[in-house]
Amino acid sequence: MAASSTSSAASFAASSAGPSDRDIDSSERDIELDTAALRVLAHPLRLNVLTLLRERGPSTATRIAEELGINPGAASYHLRRLASGGLIVDEPGRGTGRERWWKSLHRQSIHDPATAPAEQREAGRAYTQTVAVAAADRLRRAAREVALLPQEWLDVAVYSDFLLYLTPGDVDRMRSELFEVIARYRHGAGEAPEVPEAPEVRSAPEGSSPIVLQVQAFPVPGAALRPTGEA
Repeated sequence: MAASSTSSAASFAASSAGPSDRDIDSSERDIELDTAALRVLAHPLRLNVLTLLRERGPSTATRIAEELGINPGAASYHLRRLASGGLIVDEPGRGTGRERWWKSLHRQSIHDPATAPAEQREAGRAYTQTVAVAAADRLRRAAREVALLPQEWLDVAVYSDFLLYLTPGDVDRMRSELFEVIARYRHGAGEAPEVPEAPEVRSAPEGSSPIVLQVQAFPVPGAALRPTGEA
């Protein structure tokens, strides 16, 4: 799983997680990406725009352009493309004829390569690569702030990787177990992947802060591309 938003079960790339359907209205449910939406999101900047709307709420092209350091015209173009993919809509009752406010329609995007139809494979691979790029970019931005973190957060932050020798089945089981653990720490909207039979979402406790938890598992670059049996 690779998260861009900030932030679900099975073998997939996801961005921006939230509570279960029974706890939220239709505008906050997950979306299973179709081919058209996958193509719309196969662009790192566009994925960042969607993530920003999910993390911080409704915004305008001007505000998004300032946040991401891009041209307002480019921000407006990417917003329209996200709207065409059914991922965002106008915020009712806000904006003027010259300035539109946009909001995300969903709490999380999901694509599962293991169950996706064959016609989605190319678009799904491009989307998954984009999610991985976005996750790497977020980690780089976090690295620049390490020296500024309050000590209480630096003491518990984790920047680790482990070299394991696993089969695809091992990775599948490990991922499911990790998601079950994450589900126990869900304190409100947008903080964890959706997990079957997850406990009821609780209110965020006092002193909490939005935390990005990146769960990534992938073959060592080049290892899975070598012929079977080659050292």
